[in-house]
Amino acid sequence: MQQSFEINSDPHTRLNILTGERVLVSPHRSKRPWQGQVEDVNQEQRPAYDEKCYLCPTNKRADGDVNPNYSESFVFVNDFSALLKDTPSADINEEELFIAESEKGICKVIAFSPRHDLTLPEMTVPAIKAVVDVWQAEFADLAKHEWIKYIQIFENKGAIMGCSNPHPHGQIWSQNHVPVELQKESKNQKQYFDKHGRTMLGAYVNAELKKQERIIDENNSFVVLVPYWASWPYETMIVSKRPIQNILAFTEEEKEDLAAILKLLTTRYDNLFNTSFPYSAGMHQAPVNSGDFPEWHWHMHFYPPLLRSATVKKFMVGYEMLANPQRDITPEFAAQQLRKCATTHYKNV
Repeated sequence: MQQSFEINSDPHTRLNILTGERVLVSPHRSKRPWQGQVEDVNQEQRPAYDEKCYLCPTNKRADGDVNPNYSESFVFVNDFSALLKDTPSADINEEELFIAESEKGICKVIAFSPRHDLTLPEMTVPAIKAVVDVWQAEFADLAKHEWIKYIQIFENKGAIMGCSNPHPHGQIWSQNHVPVELQKESKNQKQYFDKHGRTMLGAYVNAELKKQERIIDENNSFVVLVPYWASWPYETMIVSKRPIQNILAFTEEEKEDLAAILKLLTTRYDNLFNTSFPYSAGMHQAPVNSGDFPEWHWHMHFYPPLLRSATVKKFMVGYEMLANPQRDITPEFAAQQLRKCATTHYKNV
């Protein structure tokens, strides 16, 4: 007698509707014992000011510039930018085998606050709102350069995610071409919009709100959820309720709501394993200086690597690198665990 399929226990694939790619979900593997690498837990108590930190107020940076005595956020062009504004134009194609093209851009760093020891979940909502204001202002300033076609706002948190300076900060990279992941998302959102006359993420969020299986938090302007197709164990996504193309369209109320929901989500993350939860996070929004993109719907991805505890990391290797992403715990279980987490930071309990 043939058994019926059970999505919470049987292996299956799920489609990422934004990229068109699939993730393998293997719920039955979540019970396997772990004998792999265990990470060290960094419970170091950082000072509010570190005289050796390149990002703290009044300190000298690696290039010799001195930081101002700033009181909120501080923005500067990255001293070791991956993209440079004055890169010469070049287009190389040898026999359609050796293909390259020059890429120019502007890369900026944003110190979230003068405090060396405060990550986003430990900051106040007004202080996070000030960061959102800076994101919006910097986006507007960079978009004034007509040659810039995409602006990526992101944060790497924690040494495990390659963060080279512990002072809480984020980055903005802008460039003259649209990156690969954004090309994928643009294509799939446009296909949906052309067919249905509404944004794909707007329809998706409404459907998720009805199901309530993967929702973590919501307020008047935003929803936080674990995507149905999530690849990382505790991956989440913040989606605006309004179909907004980019951060410039946010009202004051929406910016306050974004700050509030950022604090909620990052606090839940820290409380999950009682550690400063590492992640890479970033906004995806419409290209700039390239026309109108009514299909685009603002959202922010969070990709955290921790799997079972503060010491066990998910590695994307082997099958993931050669075939497609794979996860053991289901998105539904991950959402359930995050919903259980307190919204008061564990350090303040």
